[in-house]
Amino acid sequence: MAATALPPLPPQFKSIQHHLRTAQELDKREPVVAYYCRLYAMQTGMKIDSKTPECRKFLSKLMDQLEAMKKQFGDNEAITQEIVGSAHVENYALKMFLYADNEDRAGQFHKNMIKSFYTASLLIDVLTVFGELSEENAQHRKYARWKAAYIHNCLKNGETPQPGPIGMEGESFDVEREEAGSSSLHSGTTQPTSTSTYEANNIPTSNYTGIHIPPGAHAPANTPAEVPHNTGVTSNTIQPAPQNIPLVDSSLYSAQSAGEVRLTPEDFARAQKYCKYAGSALQYEDVSTAVQNLQKALKLLITGRE
Repeated sequence: MAATALPPLPPQFKSIQHHLRTAQELDKREPVVAYYCRLYAMQTGMKIDSKTPECRKFLSKLMDQLEAMKKQFGDNEAITQEIVGSAHVENYALKMFLYADNEDRAGQFHKNMIKSFYTASLLIDVLTVFGELSEENAQHRKYARWKAAYIHNCLKNGETPQPGPIGMEGESFDVEREEAGSSSLHSGTTQPTSTSTYEANNIPTSNYTGIHIPPGAHAPANTPAEVPHNTGVTSNTIQPAPQNIPLVDSSLYSAQSAGEVRLTPEDFARAQKYCKYAGSALQYEDVSTAVQNLQKALKLLITGRE
């Protein structure tokens, strides 16, 4: 856990306050994800304002937190190697998204699943520290933010939300007002926070019934959001079906590397990425995704093709 207390959040940094709060919430159970949430906040804050005294002071303390975490977890590959860290954060964001999506499709609407949708979108923001988002992740981010707003507004107005992907319309909700009693960004005090309303702007009004859920989609064990005990939902009801383990590609058993195949540095990097994704997927007991990524790596290394 980051030990250095942060000063009050400057108004200029309002857009990163929820990423920092997410870091606080994950300090104990997912310190790697918490680290990258702070790194995202640091990089974003530098772009917003690194010159005014209050912003410089805040960023300096945030940098101290990051340095302390790097020392504490210096032997963790997810901190020292970006490719491992990217896979770890992406898998955790997907885990959060799938938990909320499964609850939604099962018609189990509650505050925890709304927060899971919204937090998943924040964690996909964090993935930008590793580079440009894939089209799939950008789609998941838009969908998760819209779903959080849509379900929240339905429950607030006494309406029953429609489960699953539907045509998207602009929605908004006030995150701060729904987090009564939430912790401040600096320890030991209660920091007044200004209203932060999420506006679902720039979201297309297209129908999302064709949204792509990656292979192995299920509600994994140890879901990141803490399911309230009074929901009456058992673990059996939030898992739509057992995992479907993909068949091993039989052609890999007889495949032989052609003599003229030369793997480029990019090929090695892609193969390494597949292996890292497989290892990270196994942390969440996602066997299907692990198998598929390992097969992709093996095929690339043997044939030089994906």
